[in-house]
Amino acid sequence: MQDFLIIKLQGAMQAWGGHTYEDYRPSLIFPTRSAIIGLLGACLGLEREDLAELKALDNSFKLTVRANRREIAQRENSLPKLPVSMQKITDFHTVQHARKVDGKPRPEAIVSRREYLCDAEFTLALEFTEKAYYGLERIKQAIQKPVYTPFLGRRSCPIQRPLYEAVISAENVQAALSQIAPYQGTLYSEHELAGGTPMMVRDQPLFATTVRQFNNRKITILGAGGEHVLE
Repeated sequence: MQDFLIIKLQGAMQAWGGHTYEDYRPSLIFPTRSAIIGLLGACLGLEREDLAELKALDNSFKLTVRANRREIAQRENSLPKLPVSMQKITDFHTVQHARKVDGKPRPEAIVSRREYLCDAEFTLALEFTEKAYYGLERIKQAIQKPVYTPFLGRRSCPIQRPLYEAVISAENVQAALSQIAPYQGTLYSEHELAGGTPMMVRDQPLFATTVRQFNNRKITILGAGGEHVLE
């Protein structure tokens, strides 16, 4: 049996940044590993300059994300529940000193378009390594009493409920998540899942310098009910 720390991410808006071109900042449809490290780091009180500590945190756990398939009750209790579908919206901001291709700041302001997820909810399962510097209990305490305010990808996306959900003992990550409501949804896992579809995502942070750089990370995607899903 393995212990899994279960975290829920719920809020009116979320933003999990993909590869950006300064004036266009897309969001992936599930939380990135770099964002989860940042979220946990904020709870622990780590600074962005604490590269050794952030790297130790990164090496401490394997991550599985479930995009929850949710339903809401109608006012008339006799009516069937309605499914809730995640939606993407795009907002825009004016940004000064945005970088040009050569890395130098632009003298003029630009319009930056940014994507957000609405009506999204995610359940995370963290499995900690045997030699984890940041273990389950330490992370559990941090998300229950965070040092810095956690948010869902961007500071404009506050959490709607406490992060901590449960600690589950199970044979594997799928068995652990099957015990947590709403019990179903698409999985994005660093574990190999039978019947899943492999995919590479570029969200593995590098900790060589304070400049944000990323490497590829292999995950397996498994849709609810076992179907292959590439959204």
